[in-house]
Amino acid sequence: MPTEWSDKDERQYEHVKESEEDQGRSEDRAEEIAAATVNKQRSKEGRIKESKDHE
Repeated sequence: MPTEWSDKDERQYEHVKESEEDQGRSEDRAEEIAAATVNKQRSKEGRIKESKDHE
C-alpha cells in the first residue's frame, strides 16, 4: 500500500481487486485496475497531485 493511502483507500483497493478476480481477471490485472480505481478517486477528491505529464 502506498504510504499516502488511507485505510479507506486500502479497503477500496482490496474490494475492487477481489471483484475483478471474481470476474476472471488475473491477479496482476486485478491489482492494476484496483490501484487505478483508488488513485482516480483520490484525484477526484483532490487528495493526489497530478504529475507534470498531465498538466
